[in-house]
Amino acid sequence: MQAFMRSLACALLALGLAGCSGLLPRGSSVASSPFSTYDEAKAAFDRIEPYKTSVAQLADLGFDPQSSANVTVIPYPEVVARLAPHPGVPLEALDRGVRDCMLAQSACRAYVYRFSQQSRKREGEFLSDFFNFRRITHIEGWRFEAMVVARDDLVLFKNVGGEPRIDVTERQVNPLGPFQSGGEAAGSWTRR
Repeated sequence: MQAFMRSLACALLALGLAGCSGLLPRGSSVASSPFSTYDEAKAAFDRIEPYKTSVAQLADLGFDPQSSANVTVIPYPEVVARLAPHPGVPLEALDRGVRDCMLAQSACRAYVYRFSQQSRKREGEFLSDFFNFRRITHIEGWRFEAMVVARDDLVLFKNVGGEPRIDVTERQVNPLGPFQSGGEAAGSWTRR
């Protein structure tokens, strides 16, 4: 009778855990930013005006090249490689700001800002996930990347990119469950 009660308790526990998605891992990734959304970052970036905005004014807009986190300072040679990658393109065909940057040479530099927020949440049944049979991860968020090119203290050129809305579902099915990675490792070992 005691063995039956133990088996029943284990079965009830397994059933309880099977639907308990609250036990699944979740996480987030935030690249420090003065902005809480992509649209907020884009609206601030749109207020930057080439040949009018100074580098000092960038800080007021949330794009301080000195104290912002997640900003990369790009030196002149690399700026040329990014903005004029094909040497066959005549200088006159380039954007005015890019041309002026190239003519300014070492007085020109670029600032690349990368801001993002992403959350990862595992979905599905706990036991399938725990034993690695089936894992479903839902990723949501946004990613903002902008470049500002300046000569001395004057902004010459700007460009923006990124992903305003990230909504990805990753599904992984392992028919062998916890033994799947061992089988893959053995397979790669036998191919050597």
